[in-house]
Amino acid sequence: MRVRLPNDWQPRDYQLPAWTYLENGGRHCELVWHRRSGKDEVALHRTAVAAFERVAGYWHCLPEYSQARKAIWDAINPHTGKRRIDEAFPHALRKATRNDEMHIQFVNGSSWQVVGSDRFDSLVGSTPAGIVYSEWALANPAVKAYLRPILAENNGWQIFVCTPSGRNHAYTTLKAAERDMLAGRDSFAQLLSAEDTGVFTSETLESELKAYIDDFGEDYGRAKYEQEYLVSFEAANLGAILGRSLGIA
Repeated sequence: MRVRLPNDWQPRDYQLPAWTYLENGGRHCELVWHRRSGKDEVALHRTAVAAFERVAGYWHCLPEYSQARKAIWDAINPHTGKRRIDEAFPHALRKATRNDEMHIQFVNGSSWQVVGSDRFDSLVGSTPAGIVYSEWALANPAVKAYLRPILAENNGWQIFVCTPSGRNHAYTTLKAAERDMLAGRDSFAQLLSAEDTGVFTSETLESELKAYIDDFGEDYGRAKYEQEYLVSFEAANLGAILGRSLGIA
């Protein structure tokens, strides 16, 4: 059976610049996109292509190992009803699938595994050629420094995808990538809000804002909406707002 990669998938218009950068051999990509914009889909399908361009190991890194199974390994695409990993990595391309380790071995010798940044020190000795840092804003930032020498040694690549969570390390790495991009160095950085992509109608966004406010109150709800859908690093501190609303700050 012949499989064409990416498997039954094409990047949306707003995903195309990032996809093109990666397809052309880009090694450092930072995508700060709003919720439900397909960040992980881009990363998964690009990894599938990469695994058959170069025989090597590839990782999809979540902030916590315990959440990786639900978020990636067992996750269902609501538009197709299929597992996300089955769409990106068809069974015809696999030699073995180890469910207990969330590990796939491909027929060409490459492999792909879901790992957690909370256990990065246990990954020593491995030599991945590509790492996707999913939900980067919520991850342990030390994992990047720990694994970067591995990628540098084997000329590997890294993709960081997230929505903001305040001005933390994700903001810092995005800005650094933007500076490198402007200087002509090998980096790609992109911040896309729901108003940029057109994934949601204006009516849906208005409804989401109202729902957040109904659930959390005006200040916290609006800040949460701006963070998740408008990808705002400037949204007020959510913990402080929630504390005030509960009378504990």
